[in-house]
Amino acid sequence: CELSSGINAEYGDKGFYMEPTVFADVKDDMDISTQEIFGPVMQISSFKTAEEVIERANNTNYGLAAGVFTKNVDKMYQVSSALKAGHVWGNTYNVLVTQSPFGGYKESGFGRDLGEYALSSYTEVKCVTMAVPQKNS
Repeated sequence: CELSSGINAEYGDKGFYMEPTVFADVKDDMDISTQEIFGPVMQISSFKTAEEVIERANNTNYGLAAGVFTKNVDKMYQVSSALKAGHVWGNTYNVLVTQSPFGGYKESGFGRDLGEYALSSYTEVKCVTMAVPQKNS
């Protein structure tokens, strides 16, 4: 693959930051394509069909989030529905709303943060059934 830009670890005036980094011509078997990377890193790979993208994107142990960028709303719906990721953004990225659940599929986490679904991690459902003596009046 080719480093297109980035890898400047002294980006910014305060603190320690990593410059946004872009890798081009990434192959599916490379670590950058098969591992979860947390940081400002983007990989770029070419594709020919939406079906190919879906198959390649789902061929991983991870599924935290994905982004689909296209002018075709029908194609965006098709691809985002087929992706095995906990959160899929369309024509935007990393927009979080507290009412919407966030969490991953597969090895990208358990449960959900945010939204009503997050409460299920703190509750346990129980059913109690009992016979109540009848009152004779």
